[in-house]
Amino acid sequence: MKLKRTLFTFALIFSIALVAPAQQFRALVFSKTAGFRHQSISDAVVALKKMGKTQVFSVYTTEDAGEFTDEKLAKYDVVILTTTTGTIFNAEQKAAFQRFVQSGKGVVGIHSATDTEYEWPWYNKMIGAYFLSHPAQQTLRLDVVDQTHPSTWHLPKNWLWTDELYEFREINPDIKVLIKADESTYKVARGNGENHPMAWYHEFDGGRVFYTALGHVESAWEEDDFLKHLYGGIWYAATGEPYK
Repeated sequence: MKLKRTLFTFALIFSIALVAPAQQFRALVFSKTAGFRHQSISDAVVALKKMGKTQVFSVYTTEDAGEFTDEKLAKYDVVILTTTTGTIFNAEQKAAFQRFVQSGKGVVGIHSATDTEYEWPWYNKMIGAYFLSHPAQQTLRLDVVDQTHPSTWHLPKNWLWTDELYEFREINPDIKVLIKADESTYKVARGNGENHPMAWYHEFDGGRVFYTALGHVESAWEEDDFLKHLYGGIWYAATGEPYK
């Protein structure tokens, strides 16, 4: 009787394993801050965990930069820099992160990922720009200039949005801009002029990078269009689809 019960339990576990969905890819959600800390980080982590369940990819969240070793990073397909700020890596962690990208993996930067690692030139080129300034939170017209990317497939050409609107310096000229801010529709701080990028992607040093400046306000993390925008960027960075 005991043997039958054991065999039944084993068969049940095996059958569950067979029907459990395979994960599309593995994401490291990293939200360490060494500067300003956004209140929306907790909302972002919750939303990304939920997104992983809905879109069938695995999510591991941490603020421990000790995860950035060759051995640990090998487990992931994409690193999602979730509103990070300041100097968050030591020399060994930087080197491991570079090798991760060079191995063909992906990086996603959200909002203040551009307010991070100001003294690391490789990072500046990789993430695409550095934060310069921002005005008060406002509503504006976002101009979706490329609707062929998975992060923008669902978006209208004119997207009305409310957020903390980043302005940038040291913009990598090789980034492929997806969304621009229409500065005629809001009060700028310093501004970037007619070419004010708000979301972009590019291939860099062997890997794939997607960045969106959106996501400062907590309500963004419950907004379908933003979450679809972000998931499209994550999917691209993790898999290269449809740009292999």
